[in-house]
Amino acid sequence: MSDVLDPAKILRVERTVSAPRELVFEAFSDARHLDAWWGPNGFTNETHAMEFAVGGLWHYTMYGPDGKVWPNWIRYTEISPPSRIAYEHGAELGEAAHFSGIITFEDEGGKTRVSLILVFATKEARDATLEFGAVEGGNQTLAKLDAYVQRKARAAGR
Repeated sequence: MSDVLDPAKILRVERTVSAPRELVFEAFSDARHLDAWWGPNGFTNETHAMEFAVGGLWHYTMYGPDGKVWPNWIRYTEISPPSRIAYEHGAELGEAAHFSGIITFEDEGGKTRVSLILVFATKEARDATLEFGAVEGGNQTLAKLDAYVQRKARAAGR
């Protein structure tokens, strides 16, 4: 993926999370963690398989509050602990990726700045995802992450 991203083809969601970077990164690396917080408000997850390694696959289903079933897959293209994860994301297994994602983790004195960048092939694909509510859903997801890692940090005495 090019280091120069076309602003017309990306979505960005950011949040400063009140937990150390290593703990926040860990929350992205294990299905037990991800199933506890991933997705917008009201959604739950079921992981079918996860290999957190470059080339590895996270195959999961999201269940919407309305009962709708959302199949998903993520194929990891870069993992640089504890600072960066890159991936391709799609719906049904066997389908082409809908977009690429980059997650960065920046230390902010015991807190972590999480940036989630979604990169689309076209402006139209990005716009359709915007209309679908991706920014609001991304903000809700990062808020759930924040609450989850704060609970984990307290439990660990951090």
